[in-house]
Amino acid sequence: MQAYLLDFGNFMLRWLHVIAAIAWIGESIYFVMLDNSLRKPKAAEDRDKGVFGEMWAVHGGGFYHNQKYATAPARLPDDLHWSFWKSYTTWLSGFALFVLLYMANPSFYLVNPNASWEWAATMSGWQANVLALLFLVGGWVVYNELCKRISPDMTRDGLLSIAVAVMMVVVAWLSTQLFAGRAAFLITGAVMATAMSANVFFWIIPGQRRMVAAMKAGEAPNPLDGKRGKQRSVHNTYFTLPVVLLMISNHYSFAYSHQQAWVIMSLFIFAGALIRQFFVLMHAGSVKPAYPAAGVALIALAFWIAAPAPSPAADPDRAAVSLEEVHAIMETRCASCHASQPTQPGFNAPPAGVAYDSPQQTAAQRAQIQQVVASGYMPLGNMTGMTDEEREAIAAWSR
Repeated sequence: MQAYLLDFGNFMLRWLHVIAAIAWIGESIYFVMLDNSLRKPKAAEDRDKGVFGEMWAVHGGGFYHNQKYATAPARLPDDLHWSFWKSYTTWLSGFALFVLLYMANPSFYLVNPNASWEWAATMSGWQANVLALLFLVGGWVVYNELCKRISPDMTRDGLLSIAVAVMMVVVAWLSTQLFAGRAAFLITGAVMATAMSANVFFWIIPGQRRMVAAMKAGEAPNPLDGKRGKQRSVHNTYFTLPVVLLMISNHYSFAYSHQQAWVIMSLFIFAGALIRQFFVLMHAGSVKPAYPAAGVALIALAFWIAAPAPSPAADPDRAAVSLEEVHAIMETRCASCHASQPTQPGFNAPPAGVAYDSPQQTAAQRAQIQQVVASGYMPLGNMTGMTDEEREAIAAWSR
């Protein structure tokens, strides 16, 4: 019953997280599109009122006329719309999922027994949890300092973009050196997601509140508040596609179990940003197919790097490894989780729906089994003590 309750809670939290993320990302993408689609107002009356740009649109059988003011309108309406709860709900539900799925069992999901440094490979559960939290907080602090020091007045945003890109490569590399592969991808995505939500909480909304307060006091709003909010919103839009990809990456072991997982992750991050750039420019009236082409090229490069190496030639002196032998290993080392009725505490159903109850089920997963076992990713944390000889037998399994 405890495992079932955890599974059901995970299910509902994930639903909430996806709903909130769709709402936040959808609204964010819409406003970026709107901002980049604005044209100078044709009516002199609108220009005199301080309208910076406007867009006419048709949707759902109705016509819409959106206008943006250079600073602020002469009078604010009482029902001014604010956009922040979607962001906060997305982050809070995502963090709750991370606590429930990863931090509740860190020795199983966070600790990487094959980590590059011995201290990381031998971390206790609470140490792994603290390190994961430091990643989230530290990622935001470093990113925020880069923004404040490199382009405080928004005049060197190009240089800032390069610095943030380098930072994300470092985060990708560090995470894969310290954490288990699947967690490394998730934590890197969470670093970006934390920066996105923190941008809203610490900069975008406070700046907007100061602008509204100034207007109500009959004062001119500080234009830096608007520029800074725009800067952070632009960063958020380029983070969006990479974050979504990293959050769904835990279903694809070929990426996170690879020895060069950090390279694959970095390529995916840049590919997502380049593809997003195409849409940003397209909404501004400039179609640049080189951006998605470059993004697809990076994805192709990631595909090439992640592709499994050809199987080594069979050792003529080694006896053939049969399905029955491999299935016996799977029953001993893997079936505590991967079974229709898992015996491992915390599991109500087999992970990813993969069970090894019969030799036929084992045979159907041969390629995936060999990949994750050879990389050392499975069993997670080698909690069942799979030996090198057993790994070699699975690698030599050919029928």
